[in-house]
Amino acid sequence: MQIRSARRPQAERRAETRDALLIAARKLFAEKGYAETGTPEIVKEAKVTRGALYHHFTDKADLLSAVLEREAEEIAEQIGKDTNTAQSPLDALLTGAKAYFIAMSRPGRTRLLLLEGPAVLTREHMKKINLTAGEAALLEGLVHAKKQGFLGDHSPDVIADLLSAAFDRAALAIANGGNQQLYERAIEALLHNLLSKGS
Repeated sequence: MQIRSARRPQAERRAETRDALLIAARKLFAEKGYAETGTPEIVKEAKVTRGALYHHFTDKADLLSAVLEREAEEIAEQIGKDTNTAQSPLDALLTGAKAYFIAMSRPGRTRLLLLEGPAVLTREHMKKINLTAGEAALLEGLVHAKKQGFLGDHSPDVIADLLSAAFDRAALAIANGGNQQLYERAIEALLHNLLSKGS
């Protein structure tokens, strides 16, 4: 019992240190960008040692990856919370799209996931993160739609890839001051046209 109780605080401290680094890195990467942020700034902001940073992450890129993975998980959580299997394919996709835009409205998120991440990490790495951030749910919804007679002879994988790019482009435009309502309506029209039996 004593061994377990001694280990638990140490594990908690490690988790707290990692969390502090992620919070500090997110703040600085979102404000200044990855290239303009140095590891000394991150450890100062997190109030930890440089050694603590390299205990948890191999380098700055690894830290960015962890920040993006956390952002992606939060987006997936938002989409999962707002959609359900009882919805029609169209309603599920429309609800998921709206949830995505809500999730992407968190300050700094668009810059982190759509600008900083792709500039630093490999395409394969970003694809894995994007799958977590809702692309997997989008593909699942399209596969379900295909089974119900929608999408014609189109591949759900290809459609998911194209729609994901459209969602990301809209999120970037909105983050840069574009009218969110107009982009949401355009995405809605796109999904309506796509999920007609004749498509």
